[in-house]
Amino acid sequence: MSASEAPLAAILGCSGPRLTRDERALFADARPLGFILFRRNIKSPAQVADLVAEMRAVAGRPDACVLIDQEGGRVRRLGPPHWRAAPPQGVFVPVYDRDPAAGREAVWLNARLIAHELAALGIDVDCMPLLDVADPEGHDIIGDRAYGSDPAVVADLGRVCADALLAGGVLPVIKHLPGHGRARADSHVRLPVVDTGRDRLDAVDFAPFRALADAALGMTAHVVYSAIDPTVPATLSSVVVRDIIRTHMGFDGLLLTDDLSMKALNGAYAERARRALDAGCDVVLHCNGKLSEMRAVVAGCRPLDAAGQARLARARAALHPPAPFDPDAARARLKDLIEA
Repeated sequence: MSASEAPLAAILGCSGPRLTRDERALFADARPLGFILFRRNIKSPAQVADLVAEMRAVAGRPDACVLIDQEGGRVRRLGPPHWRAAPPQGVFVPVYDRDPAAGREAVWLNARLIAHELAALGIDVDCMPLLDVADPEGHDIIGDRAYGSDPAVVADLGRVCADALLAGGVLPVIKHLPGHGRARADSHVRLPVVDTGRDRLDAVDFAPFRALADAALGMTAHVVYSAIDPTVPATLSSVVVRDIIRTHMGFDGLLLTDDLSMKALNGAYAERARRALDAGCDVVLHCNGKLSEMRAVVAGCRPLDAAGQARLARARAALHPPAPFDPDAARARLKDLIEA
């Protein structure tokens, strides 16, 4: 793929259930790598499928990635009456504690059901699993979204989740590199600073990410780690990206930023995008669908570089058509496992 053919290194949102005229014009001109959906974009299965197809057509990319945060619990964009009320991932920790095999099976069935619903809509990327290790003093923004406080369990169940999504034809995104569980602030609201020493971070927070370093996609944390780079959040820090994520953890998948519109970051949107890409992120993510901000992000972006293109190609190569699957039997079995 030549530089002129490469997609813009950006994933963008939109404002509603259909693209506006201005959004269509922006996406057609920018040709972003992909899009992300939120509850404001979702009304019914047919409408979502049409929106997904419209996004890809306008961008001129039949293979444009379409992402969603469908974790379950508080972070669930699809829900009743059209879709299952998926539980938060923390629900599976007591199942695992009681019987690790049952816990793994429950996580697999839940993620496979999520993939089944997403694939039916044309959505090919889910921003899960969280590999953040829960901490009793951490902010509840992670809370029951995590697979608990034991890094070995987080890694084990995170792997099961990722494998189940892939089995259903959906790419998983591990997040939030290099670990958000210890942060005492919500990065949607302000910038968290983690003052924990490097040895402790390495033993606990970083461990699940090292275990899943072969994942095809990952997402950064808007968190400052004072033992590594005391002034710059991970998303914008070449030290964190180069020395920790790429080298120490060994992650060589496509690296996405968390949402650039979160209040943990400051400065002009074009500058946020430039700084993230300069730090070593492959792709920037902007979620809120505000047209003026998206235009600024696009202005600060550049085409996906050769390394990013290779990582994207590896991610796409990991996707295969789903094997036969009985969602009714899976739902019944999952209910039995959780309620046992």
